[in-house]
Amino acid sequence: MPTSGLPTTPATASAGVPPERPFSWRFTTPLFIGSALNPINSSVIATALVPIAHGLGVPIGQTAALVTALYLASAIAQPTAGKAAEVFGPRRVFLTGIVLVAVGGVVGGAAQDLFTLLVSRVLIGLGTSCAYPTAMLLIRGRAREAGLDRPPGGVLGGLQIAGTATASLGLPVGGVLVGAAGWRAVFFLNVPVAVLALAATLAWVAKDGPVSRPLSAREIASRLDAIGIAGFAAAMIALLLFLFDLPTAHWYVLGISVVLFAALAGWELRARVPFLDVRLLVTNRALTRTYLRYGLVLLCVYVVLYGLTQWVETVRGLSETESGLLLLPMTLVSGIVIAPVSRRNLVRGPVIAAAVTCLIASSGVLLLSSSASLGWVVAITVVFGICMGAAAAGNQTALYAHAPAEQLGTASGLLRTFGYVGSIAASAVTGIVFHTRVTDHGVHTIGWIMIGVSLAVVATTLADGTLRARPADR
Repeated sequence: MPTSGLPTTPATASAGVPPERPFSWRFTTPLFIGSALNPINSSVIATALVPIAHGLGVPIGQTAALVTALYLASAIAQPTAGKAAEVFGPRRVFLTGIVLVAVGGVVGGAAQDLFTLLVSRVLIGLGTSCAYPTAMLLIRGRAREAGLDRPPGGVLGGLQIAGTATASLGLPVGGVLVGAAGWRAVFFLNVPVAVLALAATLAWVAKDGPVSRPLSAREIASRLDAIGIAGFAAAMIALLLFLFDLPTAHWYVLGISVVLFAALAGWELRARVPFLDVRLLVTNRALTRTYLRYGLVLLCVYVVLYGLTQWVETVRGLSETESGLLLLPMTLVSGIVIAPVSRRNLVRGPVIAAAVTCLIASSGVLLLSSSASLGWVVAITVVFGICMGAAAAGNQTALYAHAPAEQLGTASGLLRTFGYVGSIAASAVTGIVFHTRVTDHGVHTIGWIMIGVSLAVVATTLADGTLRARPADR
């Protein structure tokens, strides 16, 4: 894009004159801040669930809906925001998302009942989901404006550090906030951060080009593929509700999801501007395999975040804050790995390394026991940090290489959606295994499941012939 009636990108708006430093800290800072809000919000709530239940006088089990609400909203909103950015302009959608985050933070911080908190989490999920796909489009536009074939790897690496490696930061941050200021602080935290990101974006990110002519509601619905978005949302909601309800299996819900996805595929094959380009996913197998690898690796990573933390808290007696701090090395290592990998725009080596380290770390889970040293737990999380960093950097570079330029926003959002499906599946796995109680046997069962998933990642990665060439060479 652009096409008639659509906004021009920052690149076209500036008549192709590249700034002296196209990727200065002023340009990247608001993008990185916005991209970090989603993963942090996805995990920061964990330490606040029990205090929320006590504060509002509701059963603890009901507060789990706050986790579900953000996951559902994010899994649907990520590709939707990308599609909207392709139509209306990435800066506009990014700013809209930041405003939603601020509103969600105020609503949640002032909430007096669980329903209002659910509304807050949905607003935060929708708002934070706008950041990553729009950031990818803004970065691509800035690269074209500067006459570059691709953006500097360090910029994409910084985006991945902000959007992936920060996920485990939510646990210790949440523990500190709840301990110091109560559970409302985990919601109010979004407000100053959103204001900072909003001000920085307005000041340092170039405006989208003007819309060449007003668009009617029908034209907007057509170019967004509103029916496709609605069908995708309905199918995803059914699938995610099935996963969240496990170990109780409501097979009819899964059946509804399958039917809805089939109907969605039929619609998208006929849509003039499809939201979910089914033909692309079938023909561009390299892109589809990128989604699959990323989702499977994140399934294992989030099993560590969910399952291992439950195990160390229950079996080893650590507090929520202590278990969160135990995961900090994983965050630090993943960030350390992402930076050099992204700078060199590597794909094959990192995704193979991610698959192998995922298998090694998963095997290490089998050696955990109530008498094992906590140092062994840290060692496992460090290896998973290598896995997460390599997978994030390698698969993002592969996405940028394989996704059509005019669909980069939607394609970037779908990458995050696959990651969310993996994280929700991880939650389902830990829920099934630890359904009655948390034990050493249960954590070993989780280890075997992770080994099976890791073997699938290794097999699909090694069999992928497209990885033999560097993306830059294609």
